[in-house]
Amino acid sequence: MEFFRIRRDIPFMRHALVLNLISALTFFAAVFFLAYKGLHLSVEFTGGTVMEISYSQAAPLDSIRSDLTKLGYQDVQVQNFGSSKDVLIRLPLQKNAAGEAISSSQQSGVVLETLKASHADVSLKRVEFVGPQVGKELATDGLLALLFVVLGIVIYLSIRFEWKFALAGIIANLHDVVIILGFFAFFQWEFSLSVLAAVLAVLGYSVNESVVIFDRIRENFRKHRKMSTIAVIDNAITSTTSRTIITHGSTQMMVLAMLLFGGPTLYYFSLALTIGILFGIYSSVFVAAALAMWLGVKREDLIKVDSKTANDNQKPDDPNFGAQV
Repeated sequence: MEFFRIRRDIPFMRHALVLNLISALTFFAAVFFLAYKGLHLSVEFTGGTVMEISYSQAAPLDSIRSDLTKLGYQDVQVQNFGSSKDVLIRLPLQKNAAGEAISSSQQSGVVLETLKASHADVSLKRVEFVGPQVGKELATDGLLALLFVVLGIVIYLSIRFEWKFALAGIIANLHDVVIILGFFAFFQWEFSLSVLAAVLAVLGYSVNESVVIFDRIRENFRKHRKMSTIAVIDNAITSTTSRTIITHGSTQMMVLAMLLFGGPTLYYFSLALTIGILFGIYSSVFVAAALAMWLGVKREDLIKVDSKTANDNQKPDDPNFGAQV
């Protein structure tokens, strides 16, 4: 399906060097902020108190957040749980004047009294304490999940294409992930399990765009035997531009709807997806394809023909007779 077709190839690779330098600077800036500031981890990773409360009518989430802010909770998470009347509250660890951690029963008691002062119809359903050790395990499991996804992508691209494409594709994907994390580190946005899920989704989403372009490059090597590698890559990217606009445009519209109207619960999740989609388009064109070009990908890498069979099919008067294909 195409809404339009570009008749003349756009010389994307002409500006590859400059854009790759910009990508490198952005990447190293993201790494710097990750090392210097670090991620602002949520309760799932750092530990804290989880409360489930219930109202007789639809819960006033904004009022709950306002009351908790007055208590000094800046990183509290408030979201509906199961129905509009049930609310799940995640409170970070707090310490008293002596530096000791405040127990979950003390935290929940103060919070419940404050909420009852504003809305008498609130009732406590359960209280759980998430220890730092559990948060550490979640962080470790998240990193392992990220590692397995990366290894899976490398294996998939190596089998389907060639090691140069596999290396270019995984560098481009990691470029997207590190930049997302860099944004969260620089602005100190809260990094939660939902954001981690968005990062993993971006990995799969970004590699899909790279695969589409790589497929078209391989097809062009078969169809246009006299075209240079740069011309083949430019043609592949240009011919998939319509598909890119339709696919990413429709996806971005849905993500923006979550970002603007999904409320605080979906805000950082959709924000991570928004950054990932935008940089995923950029990296597939100017990072993955350009890196494959710098690595010296050529027709022989993707189309391996047995030289004896090829010569048997040629005629003796063929000027290429005896040459390896």
